[in-house]
Amino acid sequence: MIFPIFFTFFLLLSSSHASVQDFCVADYKAPDGPAGYSCKKPAKVTINDFVYSGLGIAGNTTNIIKAAVTPAFAAQFPGVNGLGISLARLDLGPGGVIPFHTHPGASEVLLVVQGTIIAGFVASDNTPYLKTLKKGDIMVFPQGLLHFQVNGGGTPALAFPSFSSPSPGLQILDFALFKNDLPTELIAQTTFLDAAQIKKLKGVLGGTN
Repeated sequence: MIFPIFFTFFLLLSSSHASVQDFCVADYKAPDGPAGYSCKKPAKVTINDFVYSGLGIAGNTTNIIKAAVTPAFAAQFPGVNGLGISLARLDLGPGGVIPFHTHPGASEVLLVVQGTIIAGFVASDNTPYLKTLKKGDIMVFPQGLLHFQVNGGGTPALAFPSFSSPSPGLQILDFALFKNDLPTELIAQTTFLDAAQIKKLKGVLGGTN
């Protein structure tokens, strides 16, 4: 009786291992979908698909938020497609800020390697959690929650955020409100900001109406 049970278990175990795919390198020639990129044929996969060198170069922080994010997501780094992970580089110049934003598809872990960063998130019950982070500190931001990062010192700051998805997604709150053609009157009704403030922000961020 024991042998048939063991043999059945062995067959199930063998078949489960046989069906496991080691990786799914992104095939950029095929369309991207909600589940990610299609897999490149194994015969066309090379070591270069698993190596990305773009995070060694500082991003350009000469912009309105004095910040730059260099992603190593599935769209840039084909080897992470399907693996549930990705990475990015965050450069914050003096006075730099990443405004309130969310990643609908992933949680985030931020590692600070240079400078000081004030970071925080707001829970779904509207409780804020924030901390001044220094070199070597890490902070986690749960999936989907509004969060931010601000340079807390007078020198450039550098951090590396990692994500629990190869395509974490991004929505910046300020851009969602003021970098589009939503009517000013509607935004005023839903945010309690006055029309003059809204039009000023639309002018800065490129919105209309």
